[in-house]
Amino acid sequence: MAIQPSIDTLCINTIRTLSMDAVQQADSGHPGTPMALAPVVYTLWQRFLRFDPEDPIWPNRDRFVLSNGHASMLLYAMLHLTGVKAVNDDYERLGELSVTLDDIKHFRQLDSKCPGHPEYRLTSGVETTTGPLGQGCATSVGMAIAGRWLALHFNRPDFAMFDYDVYALCGDGDMMEGVSSEAASLAGHLALGNLCWIYDSNRVTIEGYTDLAFGDDVAARFLAYGWNVRRVGDANDIERLAQAIETFRRTQDTPTLVIVESHIGYGAPHKHDTSAAHGEPLGEEEVRLTKRYYGWPEDSSFLVPDGVRDHFDAGVGQRGRQLREGWFARLRAYRTKHSDLADQLDRMQKRELPDGWDADIPVFPADARGHASRDSSGKVLNSIAPRYPWLIGGSADLAPSTKTRLTFEGAGDLEADNPSGRNLHFGVREHAMGAILNGLALSKIRAYGSSFLIFSDYMKPPIRLSALMEVPVIYVFTHDSIGVGEDGPTHQPVEQLLALRSIPGLITIRPADANEVAEAWRVVIGLKHQPAGLVLSRQPLPTIERTRYASAAGVSRGAYILADAKNAKPAVVLIGTGSEVALCIKAYEELAQEGIPARVVSMPSWELFELQDQTYRDRVLPPDVTARVSVEMGSTIGWDRYVGATGAKIGMHTFGSSAPLKDLLKLFGFTPEKVVDAAKQQIANDKDAR
Repeated sequence: MAIQPSIDTLCINTIRTLSMDAVQQADSGHPGTPMALAPVVYTLWQRFLRFDPEDPIWPNRDRFVLSNGHASMLLYAMLHLTGVKAVNDDYERLGELSVTLDDIKHFRQLDSKCPGHPEYRLTSGVETTTGPLGQGCATSVGMAIAGRWLALHFNRPDFAMFDYDVYALCGDGDMMEGVSSEAASLAGHLALGNLCWIYDSNRVTIEGYTDLAFGDDVAARFLAYGWNVRRVGDANDIERLAQAIETFRRTQDTPTLVIVESHIGYGAPHKHDTSAAHGEPLGEEEVRLTKRYYGWPEDSSFLVPDGVRDHFDAGVGQRGRQLREGWFARLRAYRTKHSDLADQLDRMQKRELPDGWDADIPVFPADARGHASRDSSGKVLNSIAPRYPWLIGGSADLAPSTKTRLTFEGAGDLEADNPSGRNLHFGVREHAMGAILNGLALSKIRAYGSSFLIFSDYMKPPIRLSALMEVPVIYVFTHDSIGVGEDGPTHQPVEQLLALRSIPGLITIRPADANEVAEAWRVVIGLKHQPAGLVLSRQPLPTIERTRYASAAGVSRGAYILADAKNAKPAVVLIGTGSEVALCIKAYEELAQEGIPARVVSMPSWELFELQDQTYRDRVLPPDVTARVSVEMGSTIGWDRYVGATGAKIGMHTFGSSAPLKDLLKLFGFTPEKVVDAAKQQIANDKDAR
């Protein structure tokens, strides 16, 4: 007589076999890690996770992050078996499953809710998009920082509105990527007792065993970071796993790393090719053998035995329902006693703005010397933040230079002993900062971070993910050009602006003066589902006389006519961004003195301009005026879309050089004379062409 497996074993093997079947049917994916870690995720979700499948965006839920996103079937199986419901973009519960069995059957196929790596917003229950290793780990640090900040901001006696924990499942690849080390160092420094990483130490990567390239004593490393470290010698020992998680939950003053020893493709003893088990389907014969090993029907496919869904509903489902219902009951009483805070909480969850958030934004008077746009940005930021309580952020050790420190009374520094501060200090950790900002934004905090534009290169992966996830992180990048001068080409960005513009969904804005800065902040604060990058100068920019030239309100449309020829019939159009707009104005005035009609277009944002209708775009850049000149201290790649194939592009074609700014402007051709000469040549070429 066959021994009936326990319900725990039945559920674990259901996760494993769903993962095997999905990968096999797709003929693509990673079956080994889901098979090995099924007991870990089962134990965490079924016994501990405070999560209601009926409402996967309940604000005080525990967060589960699958940093090793190649094991995506592990998460999809859990979302299906626990009955997680779908939520739409308007935060409405739809009553239908987030992941159906058909979605799993179409794993990695077009239009499935089960893509190759988990994607936030596409699949409800996925807390963050993962796949690039290390990103999920670092993002979880932002979620944990947010959890403590929310608790200090909202909790009141008898009203524990926030006390959630954050769990991240990670692997050897995550531990090798530098971003996880950056983030772990900061997490330990901030004593994030609500953060637990579960490290699957299986010692296998795509190329083979990790001893080819990785021999770290991970436990010692994390102890040095200030983490609590626990070990579980066998991923299948669910009782030891439970003890380790219980220890984490009792530990309040340090983050916890649980090191779990597992074997890729555990339970498939016939498989000896570690790379295949990690990154390829097992093959039909191996799937049958593995199912036989589990005591599973060998010819079954996508089988969910009776009782499995009921068991999950009685565990994570019932616990989650009770906790969520209790939370919303507290919220109803909270609204009566703390109505202002309840209003803030409601607005945060829907990414709505507080009333009057922009009431104190300054208007800057005309000034020939003007302000560096980083300075005017700092003034605008500090006019907004006091009226926007959940706007918090900081810098990768550069706040004095990026002017992003909040200076109003009560802003405070976010530190281990002051988790409610609004000034974050990321240290010299740009990569981790970007990922942590994503975690903050995913927790509905309005987050900003800053660095020099040149160091946006260090942040490219998390910036890309913020755009992919459509979360409204604000990036403040200063020292935007060769205007950095003597610091030289290592600090003078050339191709970085182009790189930011190439990211789909990212709004990049390079304002020309202080009033364009103010309007740029109005735009980015109003974004709900798009990240934005403000690109700002170190050197002063003249504040344009707006009674003579057009209003800076045109920033919201990406490009606008700043100065125009009489009767709006220019012979040439000069297009500039940022500091080069003032240069275009000087050239415009010189051309006017010579009787040459010109138009100056300030184009702070390509992305916003492309969102306008064709009529508006043609009004700003008339199709019949082909004589055009673009002026920008950056790569000229891409400017042909606005100046045409024959237009002049004054920009950077090499790296910069270390010298005073005036010398650099002359060396690289950023002078009124060069712009005037280019404009005249364009007009001559246009006449010849006609």
